[in-house]
Amino acid sequence: MAKSTQKKTNSSSNGELVYPPKEIVKQANVKDYDAVYKRSVEDPEGFWAEEAKKLHWFKKWDKVLDDSNKPFYKWFTGGKTNMISNAIDRHLKTWRRNKLALIWEGEPGDLKTMSYHALNREVSKFANILKSMGVKKGEIVTIYMPQIPELAIAMLACAKIGAAHSVVYGGFSVEALASRIDDSQSRVLVTADGGWRRGKITDLKGIANEAMKRSPTVEVCITVKRTGHEVYMENDRDFWLHDLLALPISSPKCDTEVMDAEDMLFILYTSGTTGKPKGLLHTHGGYAVYTAATHRYVFDIKDEDRWWCAADPGWITGHSYMIYGPLINGSTVMMYEGAPNHPYPNRWWSMVEKYGINILYTSPTAIRGLMRFGEQWPARHDLSCLRLLGSVGEPINPEAWKWYHRVIGNEKCPIMDTWWQTETGGFMISPLPVTPLKPGSATKPFFGIEIAIVDEKAKEVKAGEEGNLVIKTPWPGMARTIYGDPDRFVETYWKEYEKQGWYKAGDSARVDEDGYFWIIGRIDDVIKVSGYRLGTAEVESALVSHPSVSEAAAIALPHEVKGNAIYTYVILKQGVKGGKSLEEELRQHVSDEIGPIARPEVVQFLDSLPKTRSGKIMRRVLKARAMGVDEGDLSTLEE
Repeated sequence: MAKSTQKKTNSSSNGELVYPPKEIVKQANVKDYDAVYKRSVEDPEGFWAEEAKKLHWFKKWDKVLDDSNKPFYKWFTGGKTNMISNAIDRHLKTWRRNKLALIWEGEPGDLKTMSYHALNREVSKFANILKSMGVKKGEIVTIYMPQIPELAIAMLACAKIGAAHSVVYGGFSVEALASRIDDSQSRVLVTADGGWRRGKITDLKGIANEAMKRSPTVEVCITVKRTGHEVYMENDRDFWLHDLLALPISSPKCDTEVMDAEDMLFILYTSGTTGKPKGLLHTHGGYAVYTAATHRYVFDIKDEDRWWCAADPGWITGHSYMIYGPLINGSTVMMYEGAPNHPYPNRWWSMVEKYGINILYTSPTAIRGLMRFGEQWPARHDLSCLRLLGSVGEPINPEAWKWYHRVIGNEKCPIMDTWWQTETGGFMISPLPVTPLKPGSATKPFFGIEIAIVDEKAKEVKAGEEGNLVIKTPWPGMARTIYGDPDRFVETYWKEYEKQGWYKAGDSARVDEDGYFWIIGRIDDVIKVSGYRLGTAEVESALVSHPSVSEAAAIALPHEVKGNAIYTYVILKQGVKGGKSLEEELRQHVSDEIGPIARPEVVQFLDSLPKTRSGKIMRRVLKARAMGVDEGDLSTLEE
């Protein structure tokens, strides 16, 4: 292993400082974080106007920020743009026209590449197919697909014609897909016959067919032939994409719709603590400015970079940093369909070497999963092309950070550990490549972002103390509302600190004496498994939908690979006896209802659940009992 070019010094209890190599600092786009940050918070509107000027606008905005109806902030009001005019169209007028936009590898090993010119052609064809199916500006198209190029093409095609997309993660099952179709009232569904995962076919069309039975709004289902296995296609509703592409309707020329900056680009569902999942709404203008700026600065994007965000487009990470941010910045994007360790644990490392990936952005769960197989697998490959590494989805534990830094980055690749949410649209706390790092800390706020850690009375806590993370000022990438439910938007994110006008992130955190932020985890009852957020309510509802179950509770317990595992407690209906076979049946039932990601690690049968007098299940008590630690204050307990 090459000798490290990074200096290390101890910073007492605040963690060890790891300094970036000189060559990284030398080529950095921003060399002085403090100076730029100071300017950005002293004049945020000026700062964001400068960033917005780097994009294409059909008409310039009248006002940078309209805060006349808080917390429903509007950005770049009066401005006319379209995500596609920035992510594709403007590159066609430059040398980037012939630059690789996409490198895709399927799990079986098939390969596709596309230049920006070719991507534009495919997006235009798909956009014309959607138009021929009657898709109008402002309509929401649901997309349920594996990680194949057509997923990105479908998203971009919706944006091009002014339709919004609602992407549902391809690992979700019937109930999750049906409820999201219902909420968005989608008339058009885009899916595939299936996808490959660990050498097996996921029957996406079968799941989609079942969801459409429950969701009568769907009139058209466009299906990509990916796996070739036999699927049921209904006459006059289901169409194969390859058949539609062979028709004159799929012309490679399509005008990009002129959109208002505040027009809806997409909705993306995220799990809440109670009730149905929330459809967070993002817009063309502010979201484009924010994703482009965060991607460019945090990862120091250069024209020659090959960028790999190893997330799924079904989550916000895939939207912001696999599709939109990188394409606006003219990057070459890597996309891979399958599992990171299939057929062997060197699958990712072989692709990094094969395609010359410069930047890898992934989750702590994936890192921990690959760590289990030891250092010999990455050691087989030349990973010297890597310049920067990134982490997303949950706080990265220092052990995984050090392995990632040493084994994958050869101690020369700084790790950009990013904290953000579906609601924020992009990075909120993150280092830049020039920032001295502390393993496990997301470091400092991004430009224009003011963050505080406060107690229940909205008073800032002392350095080192845990508190609630709040965002004090608006930013362009913020979600505008919860689709169809503005009251819930206010209640969930703004009500608690209404007086101060702060956004409540729902995470607990601390800040150390050096101003470095350390994220601890969710305050509410959202479980993060492998970086994916699942509401306890969703898991509990799935259990209760089984005929043997009368009540259920779900909690997260630490898991060395997944970050968290789902641990569930079940009260059975009278006369039903628990046992190993019923436990397995219930685990499978949750998997069928929500998706394999939600499959509980444990189902434990109880006679009663700890509840408050108002009937709220005290999950923290269940967690304390499961971990064998002090149960804390039980004064509100019913019994």
